[in-house]
Amino acid sequence: MKVHFIAIGGSAMHNLAIALHKKGIEVSGSDDEIFDPSYSHLKKYDLLPSSWGWDISKINKDLDAVILGMHAREDNPELQKAKDLGLKIYSYPEYIYEQTKDKIRIVVGGSHGKTSTTSMIMHVLKDLDIDFDYMVGADLDGFDTMVRLSEDAKYVVLEGDEYLSSPIDLRPKFHLYHPNIAVITGIAWDHINVFPTFDNYLSQFEKFSNMISESGSLIYYREDENLRKIASNLRSDIKSIGYVEFNSIFENDRVFLVDEGKKYPLRIFGSHNLQNISAAYYVCKEIGISKNQFCESMSTFTGASKRLQVLDETNDYIAFQDFAHSPSKLKATVKAVREQYPNRQLIACMELHTFSSLKKEFLPQYKDSLKEADIACIYYNPEVVKHKHLSPFSEEDVKHAFGKEGLNVFTKSEDLVNSLNDLNYKNTVLLLMSSGTFGGLDLEEIAKSMNK
Repeated sequence: MKVHFIAIGGSAMHNLAIALHKKGIEVSGSDDEIFDPSYSHLKKYDLLPSSWGWDISKINKDLDAVILGMHAREDNPELQKAKDLGLKIYSYPEYIYEQTKDKIRIVVGGSHGKTSTTSMIMHVLKDLDIDFDYMVGADLDGFDTMVRLSEDAKYVVLEGDEYLSSPIDLRPKFHLYHPNIAVITGIAWDHINVFPTFDNYLSQFEKFSNMISESGSLIYYREDENLRKIASNLRSDIKSIGYVEFNSIFENDRVFLVDEGKKYPLRIFGSHNLQNISAAYYVCKEIGISKNQFCESMSTFTGASKRLQVLDETNDYIAFQDFAHSPSKLKATVKAVREQYPNRQLIACMELHTFSSLKKEFLPQYKDSLKEADIACIYYNPEVVKHKHLSPFSEEDVKHAFGKEGLNVFTKSEDLVNSLNDLNYKNTVLLLMSSGTFGGLDLEEIAKSMNK
């Protein structure tokens, strides 16, 4: 087998390339630029392209498949040659389905909590020595890549992203997986550049639920009104399982899962994580794992990368990094930290970085998302807004949209750092939230420097 990746440097693309390489498939790839961690990962497995740019000589009739990444354009010369030669062209979710169509597919979808819930399921299966394949959107302890594909594993666990599959395949990724067991964690409008209205966004999850395989299951968050409607309109052969937060107690600054009078200590916290734990439990229950086994395994789960990841900690100071960027994720993360540390000052910093978050008409969706913070800061770069060809907005527009009294808004990362340097960090939690890096900051270094 020979497979070529157009835009191999993408987060999911390079991990899929490594997974196929490990499976014994001959892999090649091209890209116009590749950054870390993709660069280092590809170099480790000798899969890094020898030069940057697109090279049509790499496209020939010997290829069994060409996998097209979202970073490539529709007029990409390698893509055009692949079409001319009549080669089979896949998006990466389409190819993952082809590799896993004979397995029991567990697909986790939702506007928030996908990565965490997928990670929890993976952690439990690994802890119990159950063989499985996977694709997840973050680095996890105990897993050397974010994708695994094998010949023999009975199960595959897939994070089901609703974003588009490729430049020439505009279906949401999770529409291609056809799950046997599906999870929807919640629905809150995102990706305004692709789904211009909430109804349009909602319809993608309705379609996903109808793509569940015959006699499959849908596990959904029961407190979400839209999910209750979806669950009530499923095909008759699909089993629906509604869940709420897993039963827990809070003692001595720590959360414990509770089942039949037994307590299981957790290393993570927050009501959103208790919801994710419940979703993961019902998935595990569907494949025969007992509640006791599940809880024992969850007591050693430390979380996914950049999901309330501790950057620095002392007796009276702790700094977290989190991937939160959409309104629902932001609100859930801030609320979780406030509940965990009710008697500490909470300094919450968030970067407007994604297309949706930088769209002026989407900003009002963030209203009250930072209300639990004592000190709140927003950073955005007007040049990025301009680069994305979006309408400019002012610092006052941001303040009005968030509705947070005393909100600090910065358009230069050095001004944000200087402002943070002026604060007192005694008995404090610092929360840094972004899908980016606040304009190129080393967040771990920033967190440590504030702990004076």
